[in-house]
Amino acid sequence: MLTRRVIACLDVRDGRVVKGVQFVDLIDAGDPAELAWRHAESGADEIVLLDITATHEGRATLLDTVRRTAAQLFVPLTVGGGIRTLQDAEAVFAAGADKVSLNSAALASPELMTEIGSEFGAQAVVVAIDARRDPQAADPVRSARVYTHGGRRDAGRTVVEWACEAESRGAGEILLTSMDADGTRSGFDCELTAAVSTAVGIPVIASGGAGSVGDFAEVFTAGHADAALAASIFHFGVASARELKAQLAAQKIAVRYPC
Repeated sequence: MLTRRVIACLDVRDGRVVKGVQFVDLIDAGDPAELAWRHAESGADEIVLLDITATHEGRATLLDTVRRTAAQLFVPLTVGGGIRTLQDAEAVFAAGADKVSLNSAALASPELMTEIGSEFGAQAVVVAIDARRDPQAADPVRSARVYTHGGRRDAGRTVVEWACEAESRGAGEILLTSMDADGTRSGFDCELTAAVSTAVGIPVIASGGAGSVGDFAEVFTAGHADAALAASIFHFGVASARELKAQLAAQKIAVRYPC
């Protein structure tokens, strides 16, 4: 039986973890190394660290933050933000990451997915898609748009189309974030997640909107997600990953290490 992963996300700005609503109104949540260790100890299967202003500021990933965080961990670490070349990816792996997450750079240079996958394996390439629905469209799900630069720019691509191309270019996973649901704790966008999950053959990580055990259960069933990511509910003590997984297991949803 396929087990579902529960992932904790650290959005990092200026070396600190922050969290907002729909990519704005950011507040401080703590030190990335300390939070990463706490979430892993509390049952998270993986940690995702996103340097959320690196692309917008035109700089590389803060490698010292990656090193400090990786040194605390015994679970896989994915790092994104500011990775534009194979050499950038190599530096992030050398700092302790197990996977890299590509967003704006993958759209600007799709061959980068293939280059990194060829060097480090497809399992090390995660393509992050920041998605926003068009409420005026006849089909808001299929017309959902891809955004880049921390959600600031419309990339001119639809979400499902881009996810399929990313897979064909060598991506090993899709990290799908609903900008509409981000930080709201109102639930994942299960319709959009299902549309991407059924269109590709690689794992899809759902992100944006986690607020309860029910939200995770729904995205694993109705959304067909392979993994689900959360930030606020872990950072601010709403629930630990271990508590969440125990409740999911009680609902007969197979998770890793539920106890």
